[in-house]
Amino acid sequence: MVDNVEHQIYELIRPYAGTYIFNIRKVELNRDTDLKSDLSIDELEAEDLMNDFFNKFNVDKGKFNIQTYFPDIPFSLNPFRKTEPVSVPAFTINMLIESAKAGKWLFD
Repeated sequence: MVDNVEHQIYELIRPYAGTYIFNIRKVELNRDTDLKSDLSIDELEAEDLMNDFFNKFNVDKGKFNIQTYFPDIPFSLNPFRKTEPVSVPAFTINMLIESAKAGKWLFD
């Protein structure tokens, strides 16, 4: 069962979810949907989304930093130079739902 807060968060995210080009159907959203990998939201869109989220649901940002979920990844033109993989935490709809219910960002 989807409660009111959860439903409102899905509605907030829906415009960022896009549609398939050849099949006009909405992307399936659920609590496990990752905003970055499943919806292909870029950093600027995510920042706009999160600003809307914090304002609409009156959620205290705490130590929220968009760079946690969209870190700068080192790049080199040298094909022989290996870079260490960058660990990026999940950024799911469930995180927004739980934080909205708590009134503060729970994932510092």
